[in-house]
Amino acid sequence: MRYTPDYILTDENEVKRLIRENPWATIVSNTAKGLVASHYPVVLEEDADGISIVSHVGRPDERNHELGQHEVLVIIQGPHGYVSPAWYDNDSFVPTWNHVTAHLYSTPEILSEEENFRVLGELVDHFEKRMPEPVSLQLDETAARHIATGTVGIRMRITRFDARLKLSQNKSPEVVERIIDALEGDGPYSSQPLADEMRRAHEAE
Repeated sequence: MRYTPDYILTDENEVKRLIRENPWATIVSNTAKGLVASHYPVVLEEDADGISIVSHVGRPDERNHELGQHEVLVIIQGPHGYVSPAWYDNDSFVPTWNHVTAHLYSTPEILSEEENFRVLGELVDHFEKRMPEPVSLQLDETAARHIATGTVGIRMRITRFDARLKLSQNKSPEVVERIIDALEGDGPYSSQPLADEMRRAHEAE
C-alpha cells in the first residue's frame, strides 16, 4: 500500500479487531504459474500469541496456491466508501476514498485432517451463534466429515502486517463531523459502518 504516515495502523489489537469484524479475506499467492487469488472466511485464534488466523480452502485451491511452500498475502478489507468534496469546505473539489485495510503476511501451515474438521466446526459455530436456532456440524458428524474431505485446513501465523486507517485524519474537526453526518444520512454514499469507524478513530485522538 502507498506509504502514508498519517494513516499507518500499527496497533496489533486494532488489526485483530479488523479481522474479527471483517472475516471475509482475500488470499493472494505468487506461484510458479503466476498470481492466484481466492476468497475465504477466516477466524482469529483469540488465544494465540501475535496474530494467528485459521481457515480452509476447497480442493484443488491448496495446489493452485502452492500452500505451505511460500509466503502468501491475506487482505482484510474493513468499511470503506466514497467521500465527496461537497462535504468539505465550499472551495474544495477533490474527492477521496476512506477505508480501513490490512495486508497480512504468512506462510500457511497445512492442518491435519482431524484439526481441519475441528476448525471447520468452530468456523460454523462462530457464524451460527448469531442465529436464533444455530446449526452445527455435530448434527450429522458422519456426513460433515465426508464433506470436510473436500477441504484443506490452514493456519496462518502472521509474521508481519501493513495496515491503513484512512479516515480523514487530515481534516478539521468540523469537516470530519460533516463527513460523518453525511455518511450517517440517507444520501447515495451513506455508510453507517464507515461513519462508526470514523467516530472511533477521531474520538481516540
